[in-house]
Amino acid sequence: MAKVAGRPHSPTPGAPVRWLQDHVRALTETTRRLRVRPAATLLTLLVIGTTLALPASLQALLGNLGAAGRSLGQRSLQITLFIRDSVDQAAGRALAVQLARRPGVATARYVSKDQALAEFKARSQAADALALIDDNPLPASITLELDPGQPRSHAQTLEQQLAGLPEIERAHIDAAWIDRLYALANLLQRAVWLLAAALAVTVLIVVGNTIRLDIENRREETVVLKLLGAPNGYVRRPFLYMGLCYGAGGALLAWALVAAGMAVLARPVSELAGLYHSDFALQGLSLRDAGLFFACALALGWCGAFVTVSQHLRHIEPS
Repeated sequence: MAKVAGRPHSPTPGAPVRWLQDHVRALTETTRRLRVRPAATLLTLLVIGTTLALPASLQALLGNLGAAGRSLGQRSLQITLFIRDSVDQAAGRALAVQLARRPGVATARYVSKDQALAEFKARSQAADALALIDDNPLPASITLELDPGQPRSHAQTLEQQLAGLPEIERAHIDAAWIDRLYALANLLQRAVWLLAAALAVTVLIVVGNTIRLDIENRREETVVLKLLGAPNGYVRRPFLYMGLCYGAGGALLAWALVAAGMAVLARPVSELAGLYHSDFALQGLSLRDAGLFFACALALGWCGAFVTVSQHLRHIEPS
């Protein structure tokens, strides 16, 4: 068969290539439109960013609150053993040395009755009232400081074991404030989720209203595309990318606001932690929280645009 001469025929791109080209074209057109109106775009991003920054900052603060509790709890987890009055000082000191050798115990400090009274007078304003009492009402004690990183369950087990010793009248874990801190953090976590849900609706409304205005401005263009046979998916695509751009831009702005706030608070928090002999440092959003936050912002932008465009496209038909 003879070969037909002439200009070579350029192959038609396949469906995946055309699909990719359509999406690139829609994204390029969307970013161009956003750049053409910088004031309106910036105002919308500011509204979305500040709305998203509130739950993000609260989530970051909750993460730091939990980290601070774990840091201080590991350093401050102590068990106080109150010794019976029948045990003399020599036996009490020997018991402290013995307990210091137990696994998981960092130090064991023996406090005699006289030392306990002197410390109480130094810290309390009731020294004059104590001077009227002939006998010392305070018991001798042993304060055990556990190794950093010991779980609370180990401290509870150790407390139960030591409470059964014949020399010990009562044992107590000095970590009730940590339990209250964690209970408060759990309560605040639920409040953050409720606030985030309410603000998510706000973001949907902002994105939807902005997309609605853009649809009305491009109504004639949409009618022409439908006259040429463009399917709804093709017409909807640029608006969906606009919603994604609003979500991504708002998330980046919110992240910047959270980072700036954490930078302002970092030094005072470090100074406060130093007063408790802790090296705790304020951190921003964790990588996991930042990824989840960014994904939620994109989803909100896409959903707001999709719902709005789907509603309005049904009412825009060529006459």
